[in-house]
Order: sequence, then C-alpha cells, then structure tokens
Amino acid sequence: MSTVTTPADRVAVAPSAPPRRRLDWRLRFAALSLIWGFSFLLIKVGTEGYAPFQVTLGRLLFGTAVLAAAMAVRRERLPRGARTWGHLAVAAFLLNALPFSLFAYAELTIPSTLAGICNATSPLWGMALSLVALSEDRPTRVRVAGLGLGFLGVLTVLGAWQGFHGLDAAGTALALLASLSYPIGWIYVRRTLAGTGHSHLSMTGAQLLLATVQLAVVTPLFTTLPTRVSVVPLLAVAALGALGTGLAVLLQYGLVAEVGPTTAQMVTYFIPVIATAAGVALLGEALTWSTPVGAVIVLTGAALTQVRPKPRKVSQP
Repeated sequence: MSTVTTPADRVAVAPSAPPRRRLDWRLRFAALSLIWGFSFLLIKVGTEGYAPFQVTLGRLLFGTAVLAAAMAVRRERLPRGARTWGHLAVAAFLLNALPFSLFAYAELTIPSTLAGICNATSPLWGMALSLVALSEDRPTRVRVAGLGLGFLGVLTVLGAWQGFHGLDAAGTALALLASLSYPIGWIYVRRTLAGTGHSHLSMTGAQLLLATVQLAVVTPLFTTLPTRVSVVPLLAVAALGALGTGLAVLLQYGLVAEVGPTTAQMVTYFIPVIATAAGVALLGEALTWSTPVGAVIVLTGAALTQVRPKPRKVSQP
C-alpha cells in the first residue's frame, strides 16, 4: 500500500541493478495497483476472524516468507553490522509493524473504503514533514497549494460540514496515524540508511523479518489464541502477506529500477480507487457522494505535492 516515496508496504532500500524483464512494466504496474488496492478489503476480511495484531503478524509472516524465498533463489545474504540492524529495526516499526497494526485496528470500526482513502494522505503528511525535517526539500507555491487542497479533500471525505456525523472518530484517527507513520519512516530511512551498499532485497528482507519479530513479541501480550480456525479470514491474511506485502515489494522495486520512482509512485493514485470499488462491490459498503469527491480532491492535492520545480538553466558566458 505504498510507493517508493509514499506507501502501504514501506521498506528501506539501497540502489541495485535493474532486474531481468519478464513482463511489460505496465502489466506489473497494474498488478501492483490491484494488489495494494485489494489489501484494505483483505484486512477487513481478516479482522472478521482474528484480532488485529494476529492479522498483522500473519501478514508479516507470509510476506517475510516470500522475500526469504526470493533471497534464497538469488543467493542474497542479510545485511551485516549492528548499526544497520538497529536502524532497520526502527524502520521496521515505523514502516511495517506500526502502520499495519493501526490499519487493522482502524478497520474494526471503519469501512475499508475509508481506510484506503486515508492511506492516500501519506504524500500530504510527507510534504508537511519534509518542510521541517528535510532542509533540501524546498516548498513551492504549487506544492503548498496541493497540501492545503489535499487536507480539504480529507475534510470532504469525512463530511466535516455535517459535524462528522456517523463517523467513527477513533478508527479514522488510527487510519490517518497509519498513513502519517509512513513518511516519518521514510524520512528516518533517508537520514540513516541511504547509501549502505546493500541490495534492496536484503534490506527489505531484514526489515520485514524484524517487523515480524516485533509483532511476535507484542501479539501474545494483547491477544489470546483463537478458539477456532476461520478459513476465509485466514486465506485473506495469507493473501495479504504473500501478495500485498511480499510480492508487492518485489514488484515495486522492480518498477523503480526499470521506469524510475516518478512513474512507479503513480500507483498511489490508483490504490484508493480500487479499494473503494472493492469495498462497495464485494463487501457491500455504503458510498455517499462525499467519499469519491473527497478522494479526487485528496489525490489531486497529493499529486501537486509531488511536483518538483524545474532546474534553472545556467547560461554559459
């Protein structure tokens, strides 16, 4: 549920050689959009049979297994160095363990459509944070306007003019906090793990492994073993982990290596559309006019925050 600069599975990466081309990048782009778009539906189905922490732990277990298999096939090794692992532990918490858990808890009380739209606010949070945390990331009028427009879209989705009537404030706040966690994590990664020299696969594998360990410690403290095995929710969790976390990460960085981050991050703008369509069509979730209208405003604002000023041409004497 994310992109390289924004998010629903963020991972720390280092530059690596472009992978072998197997499918046209447009097909992989479409597959990634569908996988991340359906992730919110899978979270909702998973929480119908298991506790949110259990859903997140299962998701991370299956996702880590996919990356472990990919590392074995490519004969990749985990990164070395206590300092690197320490930074990866923080990244795993901010980019995986925390937001995954927050979205799972949020969907106990809010529809998957709203969760998907809240996820699309990550670029807005990232823009706001970068103004403070990244001195090299200078604001422009267009980007600031996009920030304001995006948050206006959030208020539209939430129905602010009605006093947020019928809205579960706690669940919505958790989903928004999850989307905020992603850019915080990316800023941390940018400051601490850039240029480590390790391949993206080894870094992502280590990060998901650490996130899995974190959830394995926390889950028994706050949940009890389920009294019965719910098959459909279990299958949803397995798909969420294997596809929405493991395979999606491999697709994401393959796209970045082939077509660049600017094109790859465009997947962000398809995720809420697919999440909304899936929630309405398959889960029967209600949809009012303010949801799609607000989502369009959010995505427009998010797109504007990603506009970079063109470099000035230096005239030759």
